Amino acid sequence: MQERLLFGFIPIYGVLITLAIALGVCLCLKQEKRMGLPTEISIDFALWAVPAAVIGARLYYVAFQWPLYAPRPLRILYIWEGGLAIYGGVIGGAVGAWLFSRSKRIPFGALADLVAPALILGQAIGRWGNFFNQEAFGQAIENPAFQFFPAAVYVEGVWHMATFFYESAWDFCGFLLLWRLRKKITARGNLFFLYLCWYGLGRAFIEGLRTDSLMWGSVRVSQALSVLLCAISLIILILRHRKHKGEHPYPLSLPAAGNERT
Repeated sequence: MQERLLFGFIPIYGVLITLAIALGVCLCLKQEKRMGLPTEISIDFALWAVPAAVIGARLYYVAFQWPLYAPRPLRILYIWEGGLAIYGGVIGGAVGAWLFSRSKRIPFGALADLVAPALILGQAIGRWGNFFNQEAFGQAIENPAFQFFPAAVYVEGVWHMATFFYESAWDFCGFLLLWRLRKKITARGNLFFLYLCWYGLGRAFIEGLRTDSLMWGSVRVSQALSVLLCAISLIILILRHRKHKGEHPYPLSLPAAGNERT
């Protein structure tokens, strides 16, 4: 990876991630009142979820690249050298969201729905960091008819599939879908399951085109996880639809002190 810098010292990838987080918080702030959540709860939520997401993204990457870190485990802390995995960030962020929901007595499903559109938009923005760092590209393209951006990206003298762009475009379409449906989907948690289904479907296909996947033996880890999450989310959505489970509509009623969390 060759990290590109803005003004000679600011990592462009870091700028994009910061922008994605800022936009995500703004989007969440716009949805709080409609969903019946406390005012500016999104800011407190971000203070829990973002650090947890960074930790999760790093640990996920290190777990499947352990031979690189085993000789010098202290390098695990050197996140400025690169090595953050999106799925690890989602898992870590989910853990942070769950802890926050327990602390504030807010249903976890409500927080998941709140962040779903912002999350997939952030992923669409963050993928452009791969463009500047010349990473996360696909197989070489030998047909001159397809040697142009955005079908391909030119890296070290060779045209490759622009898989970072494919995923960014897919994620942005997912954001438009979730944003359009956010007021129509009222069953708590369903918007987040739709996010998992949409993102998993696209990632499962695109991951198979990449040349730098995290591997577990011969298995592309993120591809297998994408298929699993997509299938589970789709089954849950279908079962909820058949049973008409809309008993937790928005705006939600927060539990009173001493009541059981949901």
